[in-house]
Amino acid sequence: MKAVVMAGGEGTRLRPMTANQPKPLLPVLNRPVMEHVLRLLKRHGFTETVVTVQFLAALVRNYFGDGDELGMSLHYATEDTPLGTAGSVKNAADKLRDDRFLVISGDALTDIDLTEMIRFHRENDAMVTIGLKRVPNPLEFGIVIADDHGRVERFLEKPTWGQVFSDTVNTGIYVMEPEVLDEIAVGGSADWSGDVFPELLRRGAPLYGYVADGYWEDVGTHESYLKAQADVLSGRVKIDVDAFEVSPGVWVAEGASLDPDAVLKGPLYIGDYSKVEAGAELREYTVLGSNAVVRAGAFLHRAVVHDNVYVGPGAHLRGCVIGKNTDLMTAARVEEGAVVGDECIIEAEAYISSGVKIYPFKTIEAGAVINTSVIWEPRAQRSLFGPRGVSGLVNVEITPELCVRLASAYATTLKKGASVITSRDSSRAARALKRAVISALNAGAINVIDLEASPLPVARFHTARENAVGGIALRTTPGDPQSVDIVFMDEHGADLSPPAQRKLDRVFSRQEFRRAFPGEIAELSFPARAVEDYTRELLRLIDISGVRDADMKVVVDCAGGTSSLVLPSLLGRVGVDVLTVNNRLDDASPTETLAERRRDLQRLSELVSSARAAFGVRFDPVGERVALVDEKGQLISEERALLVVLDLIAAERQGGRVALPVTTTRVAEQVCRFHGVHAEWTSTGIDALTAAVRGHDMIFAADGRGGFIVPEFGPTVDGLAVFLRLLGLVARTRLSLSQIDARIPEARLLRRTVPTPWAAKGAVMRSVIEAAESYRIDTTDGVRVVAEDGGWALVLPDPAEAVTHLWAEGADVDSAQAMIEHWARVVEEAAGG
Repeated sequence: MKAVVMAGGEGTRLRPMTANQPKPLLPVLNRPVMEHVLRLLKRHGFTETVVTVQFLAALVRNYFGDGDELGMSLHYATEDTPLGTAGSVKNAADKLRDDRFLVISGDALTDIDLTEMIRFHRENDAMVTIGLKRVPNPLEFGIVIADDHGRVERFLEKPTWGQVFSDTVNTGIYVMEPEVLDEIAVGGSADWSGDVFPELLRRGAPLYGYVADGYWEDVGTHESYLKAQADVLSGRVKIDVDAFEVSPGVWVAEGASLDPDAVLKGPLYIGDYSKVEAGAELREYTVLGSNAVVRAGAFLHRAVVHDNVYVGPGAHLRGCVIGKNTDLMTAARVEEGAVVGDECIIEAEAYISSGVKIYPFKTIEAGAVINTSVIWEPRAQRSLFGPRGVSGLVNVEITPELCVRLASAYATTLKKGASVITSRDSSRAARALKRAVISALNAGAINVIDLEASPLPVARFHTARENAVGGIALRTTPGDPQSVDIVFMDEHGADLSPPAQRKLDRVFSRQEFRRAFPGEIAELSFPARAVEDYTRELLRLIDISGVRDADMKVVVDCAGGTSSLVLPSLLGRVGVDVLTVNNRLDDASPTETLAERRRDLQRLSELVSSARAAFGVRFDPVGERVALVDEKGQLISEERALLVVLDLIAAERQGGRVALPVTTTRVAEQVCRFHGVHAEWTSTGIDALTAAVRGHDMIFAADGRGGFIVPEFGPTVDGLAVFLRLLGLVARTRLSLSQIDARIPEARLLRRTVPTPWAAKGAVMRSVIEAAESYRIDTTDGVRVVAEDGGWALVLPDPAEAVTHLWAEGADVDSAQAMIEHWARVVEEAAGG
């Protein structure tokens, strides 16, 4: 005896879940609902089954194949146009003529005893037996009334309450004799309940109704979909659950990782290879698909989360459905009855209200409050590039697939046969992703010179000197071990300019990548003396005279990063007594949290003080930025470090120009004037700073965040170069860092960040300009407002996040505070706050 599974429906009431997949493939406890149907058929002895398909038929065929994995034989009958429930079965008539058969819906969850239903059919010599089920609300179903012997007396399709005469409804499960197929016209559209059964009833054919005791739920609405998941977890339906019950009601599939400090309150289900971090809370009736990640502080209750979903720290999901491959970022919130489709991005602190539907491939911006469904709006396509290059969570936003596409786009912008430098930090993620980058570059006819693990300044140095046209470096995002930055460099080793970024972004978004012919596939090489060449040029170009005679001692913290690959060979030639800590590569901790950074800086301070060293320096893990500690063991803030190094260089050079971002305290201007040096203000982008440094007569540049540029060596930020420069300066001046710091006036610079929706940023800047009519205005970057007394405020929208940054500096703290409060109010009012 064969079975027919009807799997051709569109499931329009279930959109957006069914916007890009057929209803039978919707997962219930990590398996498509149709798979549960097929397993039920297999338990009752059905091994040969015909599947009728129409909407997105290829997806159903591709998923189930010939049925071999289920131990069944599946055949497919495809409809070119919808034929109705009866017409679709007639379309498969050539496979059903030899014996009675069973028809069942592929999108209803049930454990009805099919064997008993077939016995009932056979004993009554029925032509058709209709599976019936008593339900509390029959309005959405076809009502069937039968006599005491089960013979059908009356039908009514989807009645009103005034027409309800029974609570027994048609489940869409039928046992049929093959002669029923003769009642259906070939190629026409027909329904069992609306067309075929009423005609058979009129002619007195033996139609029977079998009232089933088992579970049956038509998964036709979002509410019934959530109910089906809850019913399975509550044990109301007998299906195969592919998981272990690790504690009462808590089902965990193979390979899932659960932190002991996660809060789990069953019944709930966690799919295979999913990860739940400490501090996350999963409450009753929550279902996680495969490869889902739930970060610390997230809360899920009655939430159904499909495969490959990322739930960020502090996210809150209640009574909702989240489609596969969707990312919910930090503190995103999705309320009761909301549905988020496949491959969406819900950015940080976005709020999806109850009942809202977000269709697939949409991006909801950070901080947005969504009260209406998002259907037709295109996916937001803001620039790939942020302040640190292309950044994102490893294997969530930055995947090997994205790296291949990104590197392919980069290769397409370059000439065939050109050379590109690649490098990485010590992390395993950067190592794995760099391999994807190299493969794509070679396949795009671009030669790769790979420095493997190396400090970022070394990569920038070789990009500028190896006849390369650019470079790509991968590093762990500072302070976030879960994320990675992909840094693209131009032929000078500097970050790509905004025009070059936009060009790369356009090629990437069009997905029009160049591929090399077999004979053009490029080469991968590894330079033999990359570190030695870099070290030799540092010592040749940077003035370290006086260091050997000064008998100095310094303490250096390599932070477990790639600067440890350079410092041993460098310091051995300088002639300074050095105590080094964390002088090894740490691939398990490629960056540090804020707490770890503070701990290590405290340790560095103690070592400098106890060793009576001239100063201490701590490199970031890629050797680009530095933190300074004076001889007393006091940490010098980033802002003061800029002023101290500026004062040392300006005092020695007594002329020339320095480049500083507009966010720098104007105390730097006083230092420059005192030493006869001219300050040149740039925008906050690091590319603007490096472009300015390439100008004539530049002696210094810094970004105020621990990044320093030594122009005589190169135009890019380099922690190793500024360390060497500082050694020479301190040795020759015979002044300590605390003495230099003490002679520089105190800065009174305040900073604040105001949340600003993307759509409001233009209005915010217009309001700032209007409010600044009576002030002197500078628009080098953002809007800088200068008061008569010299106090100033800067309003600058963030290019990558939904916030606006403010700086204010005054003659004293009170005036700076008053100024930043005033402009913060202007921004908040314009942003709708």
